[in-house]
Amino acid sequence: VFALIVGLELVLGVDNILVITILVSRLEEKYQQRARIIGLVLAMVGRIALLFLLLQLTELTNPVFMDLSVRDLILIGGGLFLLYKAVKEIHHTIELKDEHDAASNVKDSFRSVIIQIVLLDMVFSVDSVITAIRLTDVVWVIVTAVILAFVVILIFAKPIGEFIIANPALKILALSFLITIGITIFMEGLHKEIPKAYIYLPMGFALFVELLQMRYSKNKQEMKKEDAVKNLD
Repeated sequence: VFALIVGLELVLGVDNILVITILVSRLEEKYQQRARIIGLVLAMVGRIALLFLLLQLTELTNPVFMDLSVRDLILIGGGLFLLYKAVKEIHHTIELKDEHDAASNVKDSFRSVIIQIVLLDMVFSVDSVITAIRLTDVVWVIVTAVILAFVVILIFAKPIGEFIIANPALKILALSFLITIGITIFMEGLHKEIPKAYIYLPMGFALFVELLQMRYSKNKQEMKKEDAVKNLD
């Protein structure tokens, strides 16, 4: 059960890393790592607090408005917000808004980025925490799994994030994934379940194809350089 919950949290961690990568990229470089650490620590504390809250408030899944529960309303709101952020960031990337903002020294505030990281993590967490509670009622098992998963996320968030930001095609692909995740969360709030395999398998395949394309482009550039050196000789 412990391994299953850790696996669940790590899968959720993929979504977290993508969101954190996009959000912290709006900050000055010297503040980005601090934002990752503070955002993840606060998100972890929030997820553990959510765990204890859900253990006490079983009515969170009871209908409160048009057959929608508090959980459903959180998922609908969070899904729409994630869609908004992803579409906005794609527009910024395609229209070179980031380069313009960098030249104009326009950056998001540190506080707003931290708040967004924590809020979006809470949206991601609702279903995973409910699932974990269904798997076991031993609180320390869930808390330990959450902490372990966050340690792993913290270790990989920076290198993965920097790699994505350094490659615009990967950044657009990551944002497209976030749109898909936002739609999935929104649909879950409306009680329309979408199998996770239908989401993550196409994501993984698209990422694999993009990495092959990047490898091809790199080899092509190296071959051109070698040919240029030979021609000089």
